[in-house]
Amino acid sequence: MTHSALQHYWWFIVSLLGAMLVFMMFVQGGQSLAMQLANSDEEEKYVYNSLGRKWELGFTVLVMFGGALYAAFPLFYSVSFGGAYWVWYIILFSFVVQAVGYEYRTKPDNILGKKVYQGFLYFNGFIGTILIGAAVGTFFTGSNFSVHGITRELTWGVAKDGINLRGLEAAISFNHGALFNLIFGLMLLFLVRVTGALWVNNNVTNEAVKKKAQKLAKINFFILLPFLLAMLVMLVTMKGYHVDPKTQVVSLVDGHYLNSLLAGGAYKLIILLVGAVAFVYGVFAGAFQGKRVGFWIANAGVLFVVLAIFMTAGYGNSAFYPSYADLQSSLTIQNASGSLVGLRTMFYVSFAIPFVLIEVVYTWYVMRKPINEEDVEDKHAY
Repeated sequence: MTHSALQHYWWFIVSLLGAMLVFMMFVQGGQSLAMQLANSDEEEKYVYNSLGRKWELGFTVLVMFGGALYAAFPLFYSVSFGGAYWVWYIILFSFVVQAVGYEYRTKPDNILGKKVYQGFLYFNGFIGTILIGAAVGTFFTGSNFSVHGITRELTWGVAKDGINLRGLEAAISFNHGALFNLIFGLMLLFLVRVTGALWVNNNVTNEAVKKKAQKLAKINFFILLPFLLAMLVMLVTMKGYHVDPKTQVVSLVDGHYLNSLLAGGAYKLIILLVGAVAFVYGVFAGAFQGKRVGFWIANAGVLFVVLAIFMTAGYGNSAFYPSYADLQSSLTIQNASGSLVGLRTMFYVSFAIPFVLIEVVYTWYVMRKPINEEDVEDKHAY
């Protein structure tokens, strides 16, 4: 395979793993809803054990996604962690306290108390999710950095009117597309809250919890719609970071991402629309009809939507990590990737990915039984 083919191959792998990560983030969505889903100790047991049996699988996909992204595109790793480290540190911290929250929530004689550990889970579900969404938003709006010459020396915070908060400006300022990033983060939050509620409806036997899950799925679905619509409208109307395929010169082009969605037979747009239809139908089946299968249909739709979004960020002559401070420092799948030898070696290593996914699927299959009273009273329960 040529260097270009391997670069495109690895961006697809990254896009697929990113979509799978969002698929698994129903756990974070459920954590952010836990206080509304559970009004008693018994209901808490159902909710946290339903979610707790899947958090490790989500963490596995997170590690695979990060490993593939940083190994295939090492310049992105050095730029993002070298400059935007606060946003990534907080995201990683939220996943660390998630593990602590589940493992120690019900341990006897813990000095912090159950509510503190549940607070850790809420932090991961709420703040961690919004920041992940805001970070992905910068794939379209850009970040405040410059990469110099062949040494690739990084300077962060170089835009004259930019705010330098080491990555946090992506979500808490209104400069250079931060409004889009924040909307993207909130969209992701309410998206995974919907799938989290659908999962609880799918996976618990307690009827009171199931009814609350169906109600919350409806509420969060209707809150999600304006954020989703706003994100899509802004995406197709904003100026995008176009990369000239011959000269590799980056320029801002009106409607670039719309053109990217329509390019190549509009396959990315078709994937996006198929995913959107599946998501809406799954919500209808799960939240309005109470069907357990609604979770699977809706979350399959989420996977397709996120896959299309990631592919739009990297394909179609786009810079997947643009710089609004210095357009020519923007990262593309061409200039940010590893060497031909490195990508070719990793190509063979990637054959192991299906085996990891099989392990995830098998573990899920083993734990497929809905959570019942016997499970929540087990000594190993979360």
